[in-house]
Amino acid sequence: MFFTYVLVSEKNGRKYYGSTNNLERRLEEHNSCHTKSLKYLKQLKLVYFEKFDTLIETRKRERFFKSGKGREFVKELNI
Repeated sequence: MFFTYVLVSEKNGRKYYGSTNNLERRLEEHNSCHTKSLKYLKQLKLVYFEKFDTLIETRKRERFFKSGKGREFVKELNI
């Protein structure tokens, strides 16, 4: 099982899009500053995720979230 997810910084509201095969572990890694690029965001909150059977599907969805239409989609979710 694979996940594509959206995190939001409680510090400044900035969104982060990613994918993983273990959602709980990945969120913990983000919040314990194991991801250097997110250190400055501090406390990230999981606001949305989708489940997939294959890594290929997961990566495609992550790329979609990072596109203009994907960001519009996330914005329409009101998160």
